[in-house]
Amino acid sequence: MARFQYRKTAHTYRKFVLSVCAFALITGVFYQGVESLSSSTQKRQKESLENALIRNITYCYAVEGAYPENLDYLKEHYGLTYDEDRFFVDYQVIGANILPDVTIIEKGEP
Repeated sequence: MARFQYRKTAHTYRKFVLSVCAFALITGVFYQGVESLSSSTQKRQKESLENALIRNITYCYAVEGAYPENLDYLKEHYGLTYDEDRFFVDYQVIGANILPDVTIIEKGEP
């Protein structure tokens, strides 16, 4: 008659711990994937900004015969936009007919 009696086994605690560990592992892998995606997105944004700056500087030189005097000129006349909270752009003019030195620096997380 023992086969019809219900007894709680000791395996329920082990199953619970195993389930919690599996959930933590899946959550950790998901978080790592999101962080990796975010990092690659920021790299692409920086590359896109570099390409846009060089394209606008070259276009300005082709149209006007001189390189832009400052970064604000590119923003006003050539529609350059970027996330100023995320990137710092150092724009150094060397001369009227010499390609300016442009450095893009990623700002840290706030």
